[in-house]
Amino acid sequence: MPRLTQAPNFAIATLWAEALQNLGVATSVQRQYLGGVAGELPPDQCLPEVWFTHPEQEARARELLHDLQHVPQRRWTCACGELVEGGFEQCWNCQALMPVA
Repeated sequence: MPRLTQAPNFAIATLWAEALQNLGVATSVQRQYLGGVAGELPPDQCLPEVWFTHPEQEARARELLHDLQHVPQRRWTCACGELVEGGFEQCWNCQALMPVA
């Protein structure tokens, strides 16, 4: 079972692993409980890791992970005049949905 990546925290590791599983790549999260010993061990050795089960899926797993890590950020101006940035698809001011471009 090869390691795919190290994640900055358990929540991100779980999100990536579940997203990959939903796309057909068998994964698991390892080292999820080592955060409590950071200081006793070097911090970079305590980060959670995402591993994939089938080595033949490595290329697909890496491609999908890259897509998950590089989601395009949008910037749009709502009809109410508010500038909405980031991954938001709804205006925080008037709750209007992002227009389809």
